[in-house]
Amino acid sequence: MLSSERVGHAYLISGTSGVGKTAFALAFAEAMNGISNISDLGSQTSSKKSSWFSHPDIHVFIPKPTSANTEAVRERLELLAKDPYEIINFSQRPSLHEDSSSKNLQAFYPIDYFRDEIRPIAKLRPNEGDRVIVIMTQVETMRKETANAFLKLLEEPSDRLMFILTTESIDSLLPTITSRCQHIPLGTLTQAEVEQGLIEVDNIDPVDAAYLARVANGNYAATRFFDVGSLRRNREEIVDFLRLSFSQDASALSKLSQDWQSSNNIEGMIAITNLLEMYIRDLIVCKETENEKLITNVDQLSSIKKFITSLKDAELEKMLLHIDECRPMLRQNVSPKLIFVVLSLRFSALMRGLDPYISETEQWKHLPAFVE
Repeated sequence: MLSSERVGHAYLISGTSGVGKTAFALAFAEAMNGISNISDLGSQTSSKKSSWFSHPDIHVFIPKPTSANTEAVRERLELLAKDPYEIINFSQRPSLHEDSSSKNLQAFYPIDYFRDEIRPIAKLRPNEGDRVIVIMTQVETMRKETANAFLKLLEEPSDRLMFILTTESIDSLLPTITSRCQHIPLGTLTQAEVEQGLIEVDNIDPVDAAYLARVANGNYAATRFFDVGSLRRNREEIVDFLRLSFSQDASALSKLSQDWQSSNNIEGMIAITNLLEMYIRDLIVCKETENEKLITNVDQLSSIKKFITSLKDAELEKMLLHIDECRPMLRQNVSPKLIFVVLSLRFSALMRGLDPYISETEQWKHLPAFVE
């Protein structure tokens, strides 16, 4: 794009969580204003600034809760300046100082945030760069009135102003906004790519990196902050969760689900669903191929073989579909405890080869403890 000298006034970068949208946006902004930092620009370097963070013409905005002040946002941007893959979103990382904090914070772009902080920047002229660049992450969180006000800026662009937007849900945006942006979709990271990044960038032991990459589900940004020991403990709990789901031990299921909710943030609970998916995929592979070399959780081979021998009618593929339904709900702040309890009820039926849904004429089945 830069070499063609056909640079647009607005770009929309889309992709799944943790794939590198923000890092791409920052690298693009630096390259536009000649900063050699995230990317090595070589002879194209024209700025003496060390990064986007110190450049007067690059401005980064993130969704924020109503309780967050300017200093709280700046503290997160300082972390991003040190590491372009740092998790700084309030919704994914409610607290910078308590990694296990599971308090849910709704972060968005309210209209006063746009009027007071974003729109004034759009009226500036470049100080020392080629353009004034406004980066806005997770623009799908814009309030309706904010989106309508932002649209006016896109409709009347300045020739020295550029917007770089990121989103995890392009379908949630106003079509009038997406139509005025050049779309850059980022593909999903492969397991090998995540593993390579963990080894080469984060200096993680290759054995641990291979394990983490399998759990990552393409999310490099979150995976690099996972604790391998905790994940392996969670993996043991995954086996317990399946056993309890089959037996419908209500008390134990409730306690385990509550423990997961209390000790994990959103990304941690997403990791639990990834572990659960990985174990069920191992069940499918073992059942269909009997090839132990293809098993990811090879140290759980005994429990895997026992499971497929005892539950020959289990609808394993359908169990995976129900796990997929859980992740968006976790990100939308639905109670994790309720999600896992409902998932266990559905698993109980699917492991018996039954339909997990209860018809209106059999509502008494919602009380499994009373069913003989």
